[in-house]
Amino acid sequence: MNYFTAYFAYWEAGFLADPCGKRVLIHAVAGGVGTAAVEIGKILGLETYGTSSSDDKLDRVKQFGLQHGINYTEQDYEEAVRELTRGEGVDAVFEMLGGEHTAKSIRCLRDFGKVVQYGTATGKQPQLDLRALYAKAASVQGLWLTYLSGKQSLMQPAWQQLLAWIVDGKLHPVIGHVLPAAQAAEGYELLRARKNFGKVVLKIM
Repeated sequence: MNYFTAYFAYWEAGFLADPCGKRVLIHAVAGGVGTAAVEIGKILGLETYGTSSSDDKLDRVKQFGLQHGINYTEQDYEEAVRELTRGEGVDAVFEMLGGEHTAKSIRCLRDFGKVVQYGTATGKQPQLDLRALYAKAASVQGLWLTYLSGKQSLMQPAWQQLLAWIVDGKLHPVIGHVLPAAQAAEGYELLRARKNFGKVVLKIM
């Protein structure tokens, strides 16, 4: 699920066909989809930016290829992106927070950029900054893997590419915790408290 979601985020952004010189901002970069997106971004040769709640997590993700880590508890990521890109912004944002972060992510884009929205972890309805969309000729596109998974014409080539990268040793799934199913609540708490790194896996006995 992590790698398919990250793969299709790059596909929707248009980076699989034309990755040259592109920048991507990945929210929750230390999570399952985030780490997958960093690895694929490295394969594609993209310039990667990522947000997380701790320097330790960002340092760990840098081992997988993240180039620019932003600790959002210490610096506003919109301001950080503006500084790091010298005011230009990024070509795509992978957004799964919702609420005000959708609008902030739009403002992180440069001209003709795209926010790929694949979740609302904050539980809040995504906010849109339409004026920022107009000003940059930017767009927001939704990604729902459950829907895409029913389209074999998309899933088959995606799996073939991911499998090729696995065989080449370019993908390394990050599993932060493995818990028995009876401790599902504990696993959820790790996610809620943002203490997870990579994927939290429940083991069914």
